[in-house]
Amino acid sequence: MKILLTGICGFVGSTLARSLLESAEKVQIIGLDNFIRPGSELNRVALARLGVKVIHSDIRSAADLDALPAVDYVIDAAANPSVLAGVDGQTSSRQLLEHNLWGTVNLLEYCKRHRAGLILLSTSRVYSVPPLAALPVEVYQGAFRPQEAAVLPEGLTRQGVSEAFSTAPPISLYGASKLASEAVALEYGETFQFPVWVNRCGVLAGAGQFGRPDQGIFSFWINSHLRRRPLKYIGFEGVGHQVRDCLHPRDLVPVLLMQMRQAGGGKPRIANFSGGAANSISLARLTDWCDARFGPHAVASDPKPRPFDIPWMVLDPTLARRTWDWAPKILLPQVLEEIALHTESNPHWLEISSS
Repeated sequence: MKILLTGICGFVGSTLARSLLESAEKVQIIGLDNFIRPGSELNRVALARLGVKVIHSDIRSAADLDALPAVDYVIDAAANPSVLAGVDGQTSSRQLLEHNLWGTVNLLEYCKRHRAGLILLSTSRVYSVPPLAALPVEVYQGAFRPQEAAVLPEGLTRQGVSEAFSTAPPISLYGASKLASEAVALEYGETFQFPVWVNRCGVLAGAGQFGRPDQGIFSFWINSHLRRRPLKYIGFEGVGHQVRDCLHPRDLVPVLLMQMRQAGGGKPRIANFSGGAANSISLARLTDWCDARFGPHAVASDPKPRPFDIPWMVLDPTLARRTWDWAPKILLPQVLEEIALHTESNPHWLEISSS
């Protein structure tokens, strides 16, 4: 199996590449990266030692893709993954769409030309913000959860947000770019007869993630706590009750291999892959974990809300379990400890991530 993996020198791409090579499958990987993300160059040499050919290339450029050899499958892990992208003053809205949508179109043209399948790594942020922001929640053990007696929107239960939940805008420019990519990818697959799978992922986390407040929150929080950097609870009364689920990218590898072996079979083309409610945590409880692991560190408070903030965002992976017999194997405590060990061994990681 020959695989083209975009964004290969990012945290998710490099983790998937290593894990795919460690699997029992015989795979050959060609990687693309434009090295925009600070720290991504660090993964280049390590991947080359594993026999991965890493090409400095940009999926926004159709000409860059024209020179690539044929492969059997493309795994698209290249994106600007911040919900504030295009509105934060650091990236433009045009750049966001060029990365996340037009880059996908270029990859689809490549797949059409070479009859390659595509696995698109998408996001929980394709789901509609207003009903999630208005979700009736209660505080339980330092974390939000849906109220026991509340009438919840269609597609949402205490297990999380399912694929049946609304994707109506507003969902952020980032979410819209990924949702549009999903639709275009599925249309290309149907029209030109090549397999397309859309995997909507919860928050991906693990050792070696480049942590920032708007992406890589688990890595950012643990690194900042250990180094006694300023931390702040933002919005929701400034107490850190907001909740996210957590998934290690290595847990995606078994399903990626199954998807690449199955062109059809009537399986749903879109599915959530996440740690689910059992592997979710609030910022306040993450701080408690860090306090116990590293010693106490005060967190500031800013109750002012930010655009697109949601109190409880947990994806329900039930469909993935039923379809692929899939479940995360690396549980939340293991992910946090893995990040902590990496943090202790890399004292300048935050500087590398933000340089």
